[in-house]
Amino acid sequence: MFSYKTKGVCSSVINIEIENNKIQSVDFIGGCAGNLLGIGALVKGMDVDTAINKLLGIKCNTKDTSCPDQLAKALIEWKSK
Repeated sequence: MFSYKTKGVCSSVINIEIENNKIQSVDFIGGCAGNLLGIGALVKGMDVDTAINKLLGIKCNTKDTSCPDQLAKALIEWKSK
């Protein structure tokens, strides 16, 4: 399991399980429960690079980031390790 501490969003941590470059599960700690459960369900089974390309740069209202953007950044960090 890979854990990522978020920055600038309501959720505080994202826990991600990845196997063979495919997302197995995503668990956001904090934030908008329904939306974040939905994001986790949508990316389950998705290739890491595909998820990054779809989510990176999404903003939440006036914030420069969002929970989907933070997930993309977490996946980028996971890839760099």
